[in-house]
Amino acid sequence: MIHKKNLLISFIALFIGFSSFAQQTDSAYIRANFVKIERNIPMRDGIKLFTAIYIPKEKAKKYPILLNRTPYTVSPYGENNYKTSLGPSSLLLKEGFIYVYQDVRGKWKSEGDFVDVRPQIAKKKGKKDIDESSDTYDTIDWLLKNVAPNNGKVGIYGISYPGFYSTTSLPGAHPALKAVSPQAPVTDWFMGDDFHHNGAFFLSDAYNFYSTFGVPRPKPITPDKGPKSFQFPIKDNYRFFLDLGALKNANKKYFGDSIKFWNDLMAHGTYDDFWKARNIRTHLKDIKPAVLVIGGFFDAEDTYGTLHTYQAIEKQNIKAKNNLVMGPWFHGAWVRSTGEKFGDIEFGQATSTWYQQNVEFPFFMHYLKDTPDLKLAEATVFITGSNQWKSFDTWPPKETESKTLYFQSDGKLSFTKPTTTNSFDEYVSDPNTPVPYQDGVQERRTREYMIDDQRFAARRPDVKVYQTAVLTEDIMLTGPLTADLSVSTTGTDADYVVKLIDVYPEDSEAPKVNPKGIIMGGYQMLVRGEIMRGKFRNSFENPEPFVPEEVTAVKYALPDVGHTFKKGHRIMVQVQNSWFPLADRNPQQFIDIYKAEDKDFQKAQHRIYHDADHTSGLTVTVLKP
Repeated sequence: MIHKKNLLISFIALFIGFSSFAQQTDSAYIRANFVKIERNIPMRDGIKLFTAIYIPKEKAKKYPILLNRTPYTVSPYGENNYKTSLGPSSLLLKEGFIYVYQDVRGKWKSEGDFVDVRPQIAKKKGKKDIDESSDTYDTIDWLLKNVAPNNGKVGIYGISYPGFYSTTSLPGAHPALKAVSPQAPVTDWFMGDDFHHNGAFFLSDAYNFYSTFGVPRPKPITPDKGPKSFQFPIKDNYRFFLDLGALKNANKKYFGDSIKFWNDLMAHGTYDDFWKARNIRTHLKDIKPAVLVIGGFFDAEDTYGTLHTYQAIEKQNIKAKNNLVMGPWFHGAWVRSTGEKFGDIEFGQATSTWYQQNVEFPFFMHYLKDTPDLKLAEATVFITGSNQWKSFDTWPPKETESKTLYFQSDGKLSFTKPTTTNSFDEYVSDPNTPVPYQDGVQERRTREYMIDDQRFAARRPDVKVYQTAVLTEDIMLTGPLTADLSVSTTGTDADYVVKLIDVYPEDSEAPKVNPKGIIMGGYQMLVRGEIMRGKFRNSFENPEPFVPEEVTAVKYALPDVGHTFKKGHRIMVQVQNSWFPLADRNPQQFIDIYKAEDKDFQKAQHRIYHDADHTSGLTVTVLKP
């Protein structure tokens, strides 16, 4: 069983409501202007979901409903205990809304059984056929009939897992649902969100999350009686997970057999029917509500979900009102910070405040309260580097071209295809000394690794570095990236991590506020990094071994970027075979990694080819001047 000591304070602080600096509203205002009621709302199958409802005291007007469905608790519980903030931002608080928060089925004080990323039932045959779409529909229907004075219009929003529940409100949506904002929505936990990226298992995130979130709940409970946070016996997460050894040791040493979804993760190592059933994207058809998809380019958890939710709606709904906003944000930063900086990088403006005022607030006001149409651009994107908001008619923009940055001999990088022969870099990767995902020592995975300095990695012999000459003009990237590698290994499996990096000039000034003494001269800012489990290079359903020492193509997509490499900077690409403990270690032999033994992890020799016959590089999407 899990070792537990303290209440899960840090977990709740991270996920409840994503309170922003702008949402430091005194609960006295809410008490003075809202009545809180708590109800157990019946679903079609008889299960009741616990719901907290905040209704304006002023009854002369009718108000739209803003709904947030969450697995992370609607606390505080009790009709005399009020939240200190309501809604997606403080701007909406005084505009007149009925705010509704609901514990999803099987979580906290709601009845029923919880199912992670509950599969959608496209064709329901009876009242027992339920999913998150039906629970949302039934909730809205009950609210309209039982909570007055409402104006018959409903909006839904949520970040991360609540973002998933926002997305699931869209298929077969209730006619009263007019505006939906999935924000960093969980979308596909095998392909790119949270716990897997291109088939590689994201060890630290899955372990940290499910060691608490996955603890069984025998009956409806409140947070004070809920699961306790896992206490790491080794505070250095690199050392802890290296000491853990093979994945199967997690149950032996810590979990026992108590964490159901952890066991599911261990049992479903390919893109099988278990994962396919949890892909909500195929159900995003015939969408009627207006949709505003929000995400951050530096979101460590659900950048994939943001971009692919938007794309799925766009491709499958010709007439849908579907807009995208991408900012320079970590997970939830658009409401949890002003967005002026992230990590060591400054953006020169309060990007989160701008978004709340100019996008989110008018979106909900227009669709729920009939204010004038904000005429929002199809895609509103903040471009780091040049630090500017840009509006596009499509995403990716039409005015772009794909160009490949080719690896060259002597660590060079160029848009010119190499002409040399028999050119490659050779090195050894040892899973027992994996490349760290970030410099320094951390107890838990940080969010800053997404944008952090990569000089620590560039110094390792098992990280290959390629960089351009000093740029003579700005290069703005707006869209997807594709790693296209020609490689070989002496093993039969391998992971490949490709990182796109902005190298600052040596005379770059330090941040104005610089308590860590950061040296920006030569800073290697991570713009995008992504991993690929090599055995899935041709199919996520049917993995294939590498043939030792045979030149093999490994090609995969990295999430979109919006970044300007400024004149005087350099573009760098780093390639490595581990990213630990962000991703689990690859034993470098073709076996079921989830059942591997400690002895299975072995060294392998790797080659990255970069000649006329076997090119390697990174294809980028360049915005035309």
